[in-house]
Formats: sequence, C-alpha cells, structure tokens
Amino acid sequence: MKSVTISPKFQIVIPREIRKKLQLSPGQKIQVIVFGNRIELIPEQKIKKMRGFLKGINTHFEREEDRL
Repeated sequence: MKSVTISPKFQIVIPREIRKKLQLSPGQKIQVIVFGNRIELIPEQKIKKMRGFLKGINTHFEREEDRL
C-alpha cells in the first residue's frame, strides 16, 4: 500500500508504479467515488478498449412468469 500527501490545493500525486501498472496518462479522466469512509479512483476507458471484457460470462437466468 502506498501513502500520498494532500497538497494545500487538495491535490495528490499517483505513485509511478501505480500509473505504470494501470497505464494512466496525463489528461486521462478518472471517476471519483466515495464508498463508506474511503475514496476510490476508477480510470475511465474508451468503449473500444473494453470490447470483450465480459467474454465467457453466463447470461442465462430464469425469467418470472409475468415477464416476457
């Protein structure tokens, strides 16, 4: 786990190892989510890059009788 410091302007620097591992680049958008008492940063990805990420997922489910 890495530790970062919040600057007086409320900015943080993402450590180099994490930037490289997640292939982050300057100007890239990141979703910021508050979950309980923590902050989660989720990099946005282009839809073309996400193609096939659910390959092999089981899409079969039982429908209720009153649904078409």
